[in-house]
Amino acid sequence: MTGTSRGLGLDLVRQLLERGDSVAATTRSSERLLGALGEGVDTSRLLPLTVDLRDEAQVKQAVVKTTERFGGLDVVVNNAGYGFLAAVEETTDRDVRDMLDVQVAGVWNVLRATLPILREQRGGHVVNVSSVLGLVSVPGWALYCAGKYALEGLSEALAAEVADFGINVTIVEPGYFRTDFLTQDSLALPAATTDHYPGIREMVDNHLNLQGSQLGDPVKGAAAIIDRVVVGEGPLRQVLGSDSHAYATSKVQALQANLDATAQSAPATDFPATA
Repeated sequence: MTGTSRGLGLDLVRQLLERGDSVAATTRSSERLLGALGEGVDTSRLLPLTVDLRDEAQVKQAVVKTTERFGGLDVVVNNAGYGFLAAVEETTDRDVRDMLDVQVAGVWNVLRATLPILREQRGGHVVNVSSVLGLVSVPGWALYCAGKYALEGLSEALAAEVADFGINVTIVEPGYFRTDFLTQDSLALPAATTDHYPGIREMVDNHLNLQGSQLGDPVKGAAAIIDRVVVGEGPLRQVLGSDSHAYATSKVQALQANLDATAQSAPATDFPATA
């Protein structure tokens, strides 16, 4: 599992260990992960791994250490990520590359290293933690949405590619959960802003002030993800939170309205039907 030292990932690690499962947990700081778990958690079946997901060699080595320690691999959870709030024109080239390196390239590094194992054993489960913002775009979240939209597309294709090998894929789409995701420890902001987007500045302030009152319970969210993997069957997308479901439903309705509005004009670009 990646992204384990805080938020939903930390709750997943804690609950898996309480179940007696073996967990290889990658993080940018193993010390922070162990400190966050606290002394009351049995970590004898935990393998903490400090890994830079952007480094393919580090990811491969982490997978090797996992299989050597536990003798196999059953479930892969891609959870690492962070938020970024800015207008599109305030987002630098470095900002874009850093986000996509973690949310897209990092996931690909993990999948390249783990899929051969799952494929050879003809079974396993890949859980890619996306967001409702992988389906719905809102101003100020463009870069985060771009990463999650990419993860959604990757995951849909992956699910079809690996189905014949007995590998399940789940895309998790949480709404706002009461983690530290909206704190400045987890949320990145642009180095420079412009006065032309006062609405985005207000939105940023509102989100920072939302911390502690989010609707979603991360303990219940982690339990739902674990249950989905244990059951093994279910829809491709696991929507977590009534807010997530409402946002996604509105997007589907808007998309359907768009399709209805272009139903007559879309065929105009086709070659004429042959007799």
